[in-house]
Formats: sequence, structure tokens, C-alpha cells
Amino acid sequence: MFGVKRENKNPTKGLPVGGSVSHNSLVKGTLVKGDVKSETDIRVDGVIEGRLDCDAKVVIGPTGHVQGSVTCRDAVIEGRVEGNVLVTDLLNLRKTAQLTGDIDTNKLIVEAGAIFAGNVRMGKAVANHASGNQTVRLQAG
Repeated sequence: MFGVKRENKNPTKGLPVGGSVSHNSLVKGTLVKGDVKSETDIRVDGVIEGRLDCDAKVVIGPTGHVQGSVTCRDAVIEGRVEGNVLVTDLLNLRKTAQLTGDIDTNKLIVEAGAIFAGNVRMGKAVANHASGNQTVRLQAG
């Protein structure tokens, strides 16, 4: 009972399918000047002055700020982005988001209160920048 150590016979038990819980985090008060490349999820609560390229999910927290393009599979933006955004699956602009730039994505969620100025292209072929995607012009005043 108490004081008895039990060996974990299944170290992957409780991990998400795929076995990886790796992620990166850029905390508030951190500034990166230059391009950032990540193969796993990344959360930005600091500032990136350069491109952000991620093979997985990007979360720009409420204090996060990216001055450059963002390319990823999925994204949740709560902070500021000044640059074009390419999201191959789902982009979620939360109510605190401020985005200035063009968006290319397969799916888009925009919460009331989000500020966005740019063009949007949506559709399954967005990753290939195929013609025929819907184009919508949105401006926040």
C-alpha cells in the first residue's frame, strides 16, 4: 500500500495516439528575431520577429505577437499576427485576436470581437494554392 513502488509496465499509457507529447513554448517576455521552425506544437506568448513554420499546431496566446508569416497545420490565434497566415486545416481566430494579413486555410472560425484585415482563401485545395477557392474580403474598421 503506502511506500510500495510499482513499476510502470506501460510507459505510453495515457499518452495521445501517436505517442508524442512534445511541444514548444515561447513565454511572455521572450523576443526571437529570426525565423522559427518546429516539427511539433508550439505556443507563443512572447514575440517573434520573423517567419513561424510549424508542421503541427500553433497557438498564439493573448500576449503573443508574430511579425511575419505563419505556416502550420492548425492554429489558434488569441494575440497579434502581422503577416500572411497559411493553415492547411483549421484556423481559429479568438475574440482577442488581431490579424493583419492574408489568410489561406481549409476551415476558419472567427469569434465575435476578433479584428482582421486582409483577404481569405478557403477550401480543401488551399495547401496547393489551387485556383477556384472562395475569396472573401473582410475589413475591420
